[in-house]
Amino acid sequence: MAEPLSEQTIAIVKATAPVLQEHGVAITTRMYERLFVDENVKTMFDQAAQVSGEQPRRLAAAILAYAQNVDKLQNLTAPVQRMVERHVETGVKAEHYPLVAQALLPAIRDVLGEAASDEVLAAWGEAYWFLADILIGKEAARYEELAA
Repeated sequence: MAEPLSEQTIAIVKATAPVLQEHGVAITTRMYERLFVDENVKTMFDQAAQVSGEQPRRLAAAILAYAQNVDKLQNLTAPVQRMVERHVETGVKAEHYPLVAQALLPAIRDVLGEAASDEVLAAWGEAYWFLADILIGKEAARYEELAA
C-alpha cells in the first residue's frame, strides 16, 4: 500500500486544478504523442478515440477530477473501478505505468513551460504513483478473479 500523499503534495495538486481545466486536453494530447512512440503501447489504444480527441478529453477529465478530489478519494471510487475494468479489458499491466509517467510528466512541462516548476512536477509525480499503486493493486486482483 502506498504511503499517504503529503499535505504539500495535496495542496499543490489541488492548486493545479484550474490550470488542468484550461490546459488538460493539450497536456493529455501531448502525453499520448510521447507515449505512442512505443508502437506496442500504441496498439493497446483505440486509435479512433485518439483521432476524434475523445480519449485525450476523457483522460484530461479524469486527471482534473483527481486533482479536485485528491484529498477526498472516496469521491472517485466509481470512476476508479471503471478505469480498472477498462484497463483489464485492454490488457494494461503494472509495467505500463512507468511508460505513462515518463510521457505524462514531461507533457505537463511541454504544455505549461516554466509554470510547471520542479515542485509542481514532483507533486504530480508523487500523486501519479499514489494513484497508479491503487490501480495496479485493483487490476491485479481483477486479473486473479478472471483467471479463477
